[in-house]
Amino acid sequence: MTRNKKTGGFTLIELMIVVAIIAVIAAIAIPKLMSARISANENAAIATLRTIAGAQQQLQASNAMDTDGDGGGEYGFFGELSGVAPLRVFTVANPAVGAAGATLNPPFLATAFGSLQTDGTNGCVERQGYLFKIYLPGARAGAVIPGVGEIPAGGAAAAGTALATWNSADCELYWCAYAWPVEVGRTGNRVFFINQDGDVAATANLATAAARYSAQTEPAFSAAYSNVAASMDQPTAFASMGFTSNDGNLWTQVGN
Repeated sequence: MTRNKKTGGFTLIELMIVVAIIAVIAAIAIPKLMSARISANENAAIATLRTIAGAQQQLQASNAMDTDGDGGGEYGFFGELSGVAPLRVFTVANPAVGAAGATLNPPFLATAFGSLQTDGTNGCVERQGYLFKIYLPGARAGAVIPGVGEIPAGGAAAAGTALATWNSADCELYWCAYAWPVEVGRTGNRVFFINQDGDVAATANLATAAARYSAQTEPAFSAAYSNVAASMDQPTAFASMGFTSNDGNLWTQVGN
């Protein structure tokens, strides 16, 4: 007696149809997933910059750092704001030198901000697909105020570093910070800026590949300032106000 055996499973055509359907779904879903991730990272970067601005206001108002002894509080770097690096303090014995004081306790930023990585020269912080860097005023060159980055270990410098390395008087007035994507198109697209005015500016980061900001190319301190001079006392180069930026990009104000 002969019995017919029916083998279970999918035919080749059925498998091909399933694979094709999966490919179509992936082609639709993956770009949307990437777009949602980039949007979330950009929104987080804006929120982080505003958090940094709030911490700077607290630090300046607390007068925790006054390296020229004039009674005016100064802005700080990530290391100081997070309580990881010693605060810069005035010393009567040598007022031209900033000695290392106690750390900020409680800190005005989460201690995670004190874990910096090097950009090759200065220190920056990586959070949710973005890199963050604070600039403080450097020694004036005539009327121009350059920006000074943080040391990779966190904070302004080791004890005994001359105040001229930064600029004590202008540290009472100015600071700025940037946020730029670690990998353009994957972790974020836009670049963001904030300073003592508290307004967040953004650029689409659509310059030529050599000038696009990423982990390999970061904004100079003056990138988002008007091109009157590469100086920290210049206004933010908002395109809506008719300003041209030092980096040639269009910077627009981010709404609250």
